[in-house]
Amino acid sequence: MTLQLDPPQVGARIKPRRRIGVVPQRFWSVIATFALLIAMFGTGASRYEGFASPQVVLNLFVDNSFLIVLAVGMTFVILTGGIDLSVGAVVALSTMIAASTLRAGWPALATVVAVLLVGTVLGLLMGLVIHYFEIQPFIVTLAGMFLARGLCYVVSVDSIPITNGSFQKVAQGTVPLPGGLFVTPAVLIALVVVGIGMYVLHQTRFGRTVYAVGGSEQSATLMGLPAARVKVGVYVISGFCSSLAGLLFSVYSLSGYSLAAVGMELDAIAAVVIGGTLLTGGSGLVIGSMLGVLVLGTIQTFISFDGTLSSWWTRITIGLLVLVFVVVQRLFSRGPR
Repeated sequence: MTLQLDPPQVGARIKPRRRIGVVPQRFWSVIATFALLIAMFGTGASRYEGFASPQVVLNLFVDNSFLIVLAVGMTFVILTGGIDLSVGAVVALSTMIAASTLRAGWPALATVVAVLLVGTVLGLLMGLVIHYFEIQPFIVTLAGMFLARGLCYVVSVDSIPITNGSFQKVAQGTVPLPGGLFVTPAVLIALVVVGIGMYVLHQTRFGRTVYAVGGSEQSATLMGLPAARVKVGVYVISGFCSSLAGLLFSVYSLSGYSLAAVGMELDAIAAVVIGGTLLTGGSGLVIGSMLGVLVLGTIQTFISFDGTLSSWWTRITIGLLVLVFVVVQRLFSRGPR
């Protein structure tokens, strides 16, 4: 007989759900992020003409599709209480592999398979080291970051343009929507990844175990849940998402570059935190991480529409938002005394 447990009920550190009205506690942070996004758009619409137009909203997805995919993989890792600092370097390595193999005459499909395979294997190796050698994820993924970034320079120190017809066709392609609006194929891929992430986390035993391991790995193990397999699996998922994000980024920029995606791992972590996922694990939603990415994109849109603000304001604002969300999460996790 299979024991079906709702994730927040598994693990000694997880407190019983509290409700405001009919809204479970796990949705509060996502609602807060969505409210923040609406407030930012409302402020932008009141200050700048055309800020809240439908195409500007869609452009948030177009310009951040690779970051959405990256955030989905990072959400799985953080839900177990881990961290993956290698994702930005894996994105850069993926662009370099894609550009170099295409320049060597590989078919586009073979390049895609090779890129996804490299990212997935890197994630698998890091997950195995983290679990079986009991080394902190911060250390292992930091080593993975240096390894992947170093491999970029082995491939080439220069930027490699992508002239493959299939990649250029995807880069220039659009998906028309009613009203003259459009998105790119990369957006559809990102939304499919979000949908799959939500299904896996909430409709599968693997997903429920992810929450259980984040709540208390020891309790999950004692209950017979496959904690080891899940701890390794989330890094495999993160590696796959990183390489897929690298493919989308190579299509977006039509080039491979060793210094691409520097600091992108921090953007992914910030998006996940702003989206409401606890850094200690056990609580969070994929849809919240996507909203977190849109919040980051809206900040950049603010700066673009203003035209007088420095791009450093993006980092300053993101830093303040992450600090605020972490403090609020801490206050809520303490609960009433």
